[in-house]
Amino acid sequence: MVYITLISLHHIKSYFIPMYRFISLATLLVVFSSCFKSYEGKINIDGSSTVYPLTEAVSEEFREIRPQIRVTVGVSGTGGGFKKFLRNEIDISNASRPISKSEIELSKQNNIGFIEIPVSYDGLAVVVSPKNTFVDYLTVEELHKMWSPESQRKITRWNQIRPEWPDAPLNLYGAGTSSGTYDYFTEAINGKAKASRGDYTASEDDNVLVQGVSTDVNGLAYFGLAYYTENKDKLKLVPIKVDQESEAIYPTDETVRTGTYQPLARPEFIYINVKSAEIPYIQEYVKFYLENAAALAEEIGSVALPSEVYKLSYERFKNLRTGSIFENKSIVGANLLNLLHEDAQ
Repeated sequence: MVYITLISLHHIKSYFIPMYRFISLATLLVVFSSCFKSYEGKINIDGSSTVYPLTEAVSEEFREIRPQIRVTVGVSGTGGGFKKFLRNEIDISNASRPISKSEIELSKQNNIGFIEIPVSYDGLAVVVSPKNTFVDYLTVEELHKMWSPESQRKITRWNQIRPEWPDAPLNLYGAGTSSGTYDYFTEAINGKAKASRGDYTASEDDNVLVQGVSTDVNGLAYFGLAYYTENKDKLKLVPIKVDQESEAIYPTDETVRTGTYQPLARPEFIYINVKSAEIPYIQEYVKFYLENAAALAEEIGSVALPSEVYKLSYERFKNLRTGSIFENKSIVGANLLNLLHEDAQ
């Protein structure tokens, strides 16, 4: 309401200058002082666009019970979030992949300890336009043929993927290079994080990818399952086969949770600055997050973790256990519960 009031005054000044001159100084002081609401504390969060819907949903609920704590949630991609986190600019970083080896080294150089907390599962959805009538499934090998670095400017038509498909342009849409989704997809499909062709439409904003592929009959995109769920009326989901002999599997809550949707199922995380974790209202926020993540994940289209994972994660946070359970390990096909049990011993 305060913001609207200020805008209104601006328009009054523009169109009714004489009237504006008579607004008393006292009135203006009241308006401006109300802009700067006094908060007991602030929690600054940034990072993954894929984790954003869950963190924002949690934050919205938290604001209802703790309106005196200001919680801001930005989106700059997993890599962008880690850059801010490792410059000590934010308290919590949303991430759709584990922190990388180079980022761990930077955290040590900058003396920034972190606590890694898994908060949900996500499947990467591979989608085409509903007007695409020929794509019935894709194999991991076919996805590799589409997205490998060697395919750049060479594999550009659909019939190069399967001869029976149309001789039509293959228009690819995918995550930007700062995205954890990009890192995970390239590792799972091409065998190495960040190994990808570069001649595709890239964006850190999944909504841009949804908009592009939904109206492009020759398009194909990948992004988090929650964004497919939110836009399924204008997208066609493509099931994935590990190989030609395997069953084609759609990403669903069940297939992501059980790991049968391979290799495109993954955990998602928040990373908390260990110094921030000592602040009481941030402790309250993280506890609230882990208590409510399962229910809110289901609401926004992500997949809840097993209750034991949330319990172990909270113990990890409460004990200020720093570092990554994935250090020197591949995330593809990893068993999250086993890793947390090993870490707790």
